[in-house]
Amino acid sequence: MVTPSDTRHATAAGCFRLGGVERPVHRLGFGTMQLTGPGVWGPPADPAAAVAVLRRAAELGVDLFDTADSYGPDVAENLVREALHPYDGITIATKAGLLRTGPGEWQAYGRPEYLRQQCELSLRRLGVERIDLFQLHRIDPAVPAGEQFGVLADLQVEGKVAAVGLSQVGVDEIEHARAIVDVAAVQNRYNVGDRDSDDVLRYCTVQGIGFLPWRPIAAGGLAGAGSQVADVAARLGATPAQVALAWLLQRSSVMLPIPGTSSIAHLEENIGAAALDLDLTTVELLDTAA
Repeated sequence: MVTPSDTRHATAAGCFRLGGVERPVHRLGFGTMQLTGPGVWGPPADPAAAVAVLRRAAELGVDLFDTADSYGPDVAENLVREALHPYDGITIATKAGLLRTGPGEWQAYGRPEYLRQQCELSLRRLGVERIDLFQLHRIDPAVPAGEQFGVLADLQVEGKVAAVGLSQVGVDEIEHARAIVDVAAVQNRYNVGDRDSDDVLRYCTVQGIGFLPWRPIAAGGLAGAGSQVADVAARLGATPAQVALAWLLQRSSVMLPIPGTSSIAHLEENIGAAALDLDLTTVELLDTAA
């Protein structure tokens, strides 16, 4: 039985090497959005607890931490630095391209000078000379996409960014970007109940591009009592969250789930998914659940 009390390790999920990043990462990472205040705005109620979660994740073998300048804003990056700097053996991914005007409010903003400015500020907040993975948080429809991809390419050539990623994009947008800059990772919303990016996942799998599903556990009714996910979890002695994450890990070799939480107990539960093997029949059942 896989339970939060089992001190499992992220190494059980296997490894993946993001193009441009010096070291491979364990395939079960951590997302930092939930470490901020309500509406992803302002600091958490207990900053020390947030730092403790990040450090516990690292103790459990997590070596891919995903954050963004817009989480807080600035709050999550500062917490990452406080908890994990100097990042020995850890890969930090951050993002720019969303403006924050209040709790729960997000606006795409991709002017090249702004993206460059935010990269410089992230370098400063994280305390690094080069960002491992710098992702365009959203493509701004008011700015030519090629200009946004171009500044990412420039930052990579200048050595300020090791690898480039995109978030919430389609296959055509990835191919457009790849004509300008190497794309090492794509971060789209994806989980057992949300398959809208199936075509993007297939493309990334064929091309060897890392796929970071955000909201990897959210499965709506599929994870509720009496659901397919809940039934599988009960049969395996696991939790629905563990089953949802294990299904992602087995769906593609390029899959890099980044579940986030502000709770050490939930963190340890999520890490338990790395050691949970689903048989083919169970995988096929979950494949068709949505």
